[in-house]
Amino acid sequence: MSFLSTESDVMKGALSLCEAITNDGEFKSMHANVEAFLSDDQARQSYQAVHEKGAELQDKQRAGIELTPQEMTDFELMREELLQNQKVMGFMEAQQGLQVLQKTINDYVGLTIELGRIPSEQELMEASSGGGCCGGGGGGGCGC
Repeated sequence: MSFLSTESDVMKGALSLCEAITNDGEFKSMHANVEAFLSDDQARQSYQAVHEKGAELQDKQRAGIELTPQEMTDFELMREELLQNQKVMGFMEAQQGLQVLQKTINDYVGLTIELGRIPSEQELMEASSGGGCCGGGGGGGCGC
């Protein structure tokens, strides 16, 4: 039986992890914040407008065009207004939390596959910070 088979211990463990994530109260709260944001057209449009304006201003700067004080002030006002929206703030916080969760799980699984064993907290911290095995700090004997 392949370890990718739905009956393998690996896949049963992966499904168990997925179930634990979806049953976690903090995850449920973050997911609810994302859903609340996505269901609010005004919040989404405001978020998109600020995002597009920010990208436009960055493009101008990359092209060597100096931004006017008025452009910077207008953008900051747009951004400050956006950050007053609780659904937008909830979405942004949830998005950050979910990204941290995903990165942490990916780091654990990736390092487990790389090392052939469960990594220690120290090894995980070193790999996450760019040091240690294959992270640029050398050592670890990973053959990278």
